[in-house]
Amino acid sequence: MQETTSVDQARLAELIERIITDAGAAVAFPLALVGDRLGVFSALAAADGPVTAEQLAGRTGLAERYLREWLLAMAAAGYVTYAGGGDPGPEAKRTARYRLSPEQAEAFTNSDSPGYVAGVFQNLTAATRMVDRITEVFRTGEGISWHEQHDDMFEGTERFFRPSYLANLTSSWIPSLSGIEERLDEGARVADVGCGFGTSTIIMAKAYPNSTFVGLDSHDRSIARARERAAGARVADRVTFRAEGATDLHGTYDLIAFFDCLHDMPDPVAALRAARPALTPGGRVMLVEPMSWDTVEETVGNPLGRLLAGASTFVCLPSGLAGPPAYGLGAQAGPARILQVAEEAGFGDARVALATETNRVFELAP
Repeated sequence: MQETTSVDQARLAELIERIITDAGAAVAFPLALVGDRLGVFSALAAADGPVTAEQLAGRTGLAERYLREWLLAMAAAGYVTYAGGGDPGPEAKRTARYRLSPEQAEAFTNSDSPGYVAGVFQNLTAATRMVDRITEVFRTGEGISWHEQHDDMFEGTERFFRPSYLANLTSSWIPSLSGIEERLDEGARVADVGCGFGTSTIIMAKAYPNSTFVGLDSHDRSIARARERAAGARVADRVTFRAEGATDLHGTYDLIAFFDCLHDMPDPVAALRAARPALTPGGRVMLVEPMSWDTVEETVGNPLGRLLAGASTFVCLPSGLAGPPAYGLGAQAGPARILQVAEEAGFGDARVALATETNRVFELAP
């Protein structure tokens, strides 16, 4: 007979309070995405001072009644600042004034800032739109290909990672590799595998004008956007984008980079095996992976671990199970498992070159 235990009412109340907090966050994200899409955050940032919902409606052309409720929700979430002005009585919410603090404006409107987080709203909201498919694959054990994700996932992922790439890619990640920055300065060949919209490729091309770059991604629409971005950034003369898979490398390269994508691949070993013979003498593979840990204890109770484990369940793990041999690394594989995969692929020298709060950079050499 199963042993029964009494419910600790204090712990139950604590759990319910946590669920209420999480529920508030869950509705704040899609509402923030609505504000991002409609330019409401930008309109607030551009205002001379605090505004009412009616004034904001005049600036944006949006419906005042919806803006009034949205502002209340965003202020309750801490994403917008309530600046007072609510008259007492039934009209209090109509006359309330709101603004963005400098920090809120930086986080929600400055896409070049390391603190820019608007892409998180788009990326994670897109992930949760797959809940019906996720329910299905839990039963079957099958995967969900990257191509099957909601369209917002592709742009949201680019917006999610771009601030980190701007802040770290050329300032710390590449310098952490043995001798690669010098090669890039002089003139090297670089492959960016799983390049998506080409943000990482373009950042490198701007920083190292003597080098040439090839971006590979199996998602045709992302490659089309990458080509547009390269032309707009005026680096198309030294950047080529190809709609090809991770094993379709041609020629040799001084640097082959995988930015936040190896763990999504059904066959990460094959991808690395293809990269190994494509390296020039002294060339390196750079893996940039989301921060992950080798033990459950390191992940549980860790806010970043909570976020990344949840995102992995929705996106990364299903992608890694979407084809043979279905390694299913997921975003929380841990550094020991990543290094094991590198060893399986034939790399005799693999190490963690650098760790930040949100990423680990791995350097692989034959």
